Formats: sequence, structure tokens, C-alpha cells
Amino acid sequence: MNFTMTRSAQRFIRMMIMADGGPSAGFRMHVTPGGCSGLNAEIAVLQEPSPGDAVVEKDGLKLFLPAESRLLLDGVTIDFTDTAAKTGLVFQDPKATTCSSHAH
Repeated sequence: MNFTMTRSAQRFIRMMIMADGGPSAGFRMHVTPGGCSGLNAEIAVLQEPSPGDAVVEKDGLKLFLPAESRLLLDGVTIDFTDTAAKTGLVFQDPKATTCSSHAH
């Protein structure tokens, strides 16, 4: 799988798995195209992958990724942000066009 996770994203995912699932659980990311950020993700900690999910071991984490997610995550960097505006995973997709306003 050709995507990258920052250290903070790995830490967040590891904490989620430990809090919600325990050692055998995996982190499911259902990624969809959306909005200016490029990608949206529904995340869940599950004991078993859903039908059609690929189990991807990355940086010591077990990820459950549906087919669409595997396509969309190609070349993406997954980061974690914790700000007043947003807390959660951020997908930095070099292929995405951002909605920057050109107002002066």
C-alpha cells in the first residue's frame, strides 16, 4: 500500500485500537472523496474486517481497508490534527485540488 502515516496519526490509531478493541482489533478506514480537503473517512475499531476489506499491516498497526479506500489512499499522507477547529485524521492528498479562495 502506497501511503504514509505520520507519527501522530500512528499514535492516534494505536490509542483508538487500545481503547475500543484490544490487541486483536483493527482500525477500519472507509475513505470517500469529499469536500475541499480531498478525502473524508469514516473510522471504526472492529474485531474483524468487513466483507471485502483488505487487512493491511502498516507501521505495526492493523488496518481494515475497503477497495475504494485502497484506491483513494494511493500516495496520500495520513496525519492527525488536534486544533480548535478539528480533531482527527487529516488526509494530505497531492492529487486533490483544494478549494482555496482567491479573494483579496
